[in-house]
Amino acid sequence: MGVPSVFLRTYGCNFKCAGFGMPKGELSSEREKVNPEDYKEYGTLPLVTTGCDSYASWDPRFKHLSPSRDIDTIVSDIMELLPHKEWKDEHLVITGGEPLLGWQRAYPELLSHEKMKGLSEITFETNGTQPLTPEFLDYLEQWWWDGGKIGYGSANHDREITFSVSAKLSCSGEKAEDAIKPDVVVGYQTIGKVYLKFVIATEDDAKEALAAVEQYRDAGFKGHVYFMPVGGVESVYHLNNRTVADLAMKNGIRYSDRLQVPLFKNAWAT
Repeated sequence: MGVPSVFLRTYGCNFKCAGFGMPKGELSSEREKVNPEDYKEYGTLPLVTTGCDSYASWDPRFKHLSPSRDIDTIVSDIMELLPHKEWKDEHLVITGGEPLLGWQRAYPELLSHEKMKGLSEITFETNGTQPLTPEFLDYLEQWWWDGGKIGYGSANHDREITFSVSAKLSCSGEKAEDAIKPDVVVGYQTIGKVYLKFVIATEDDAKEALAAVEQYRDAGFKGHVYFMPVGGVESVYHLNNRTVADLAMKNGIRYSDRLQVPLFKNAWAT
């Protein structure tokens, strides 16, 4: 949190998360009321108070706002966003949608680009259901190794890979058997740091998250766990951020704010 970062948002997801902000057992249809023909640019889309707050990154009706781009164009856009037009201490955060779907085969070309050599920290924001392909795992290991000064695990290593796993609870509208994949998440630990974050609204959500954490721990997960308040718009966010912080303290869990909400009103591209 608070680290200067460039977010690369990929298109497509295996979840809809239509349950966020809804009464238990109900699904949001708010995004369906947005007419895609009324919008020509991603950043002009309205925010939603319920359901997935990044709906345009996976809903096929909005695919025209996420055109395909070649690697050179993507890299050029990234470099323009960097304050010094080169990598310093900034992180690259690859998000979605779900960034570990078919996009895994494109990342080696991206990360091997000449202008990306200065990058030292990558975070994949994932729902934790997609295993790394053997080919991509091999590439990440080589990418990590190329940044080393002494050897694997050295404090003097220059590169770092993190998996920010936003595992979905039932309040998302997704089923536990589809969303909670401990073995997949443990697999990420073979190449990078991994933490879990759960979007929370109520004490029941917290209890469900703690039960899920036990499953992850039993499978060998060793990372930190965070509670994050639900709320894609400021009014909803402020209704429960204090409650979620209290639940996190009560259970000895780390608390994660959603800085893009109070700072930028969760506008697109923030």
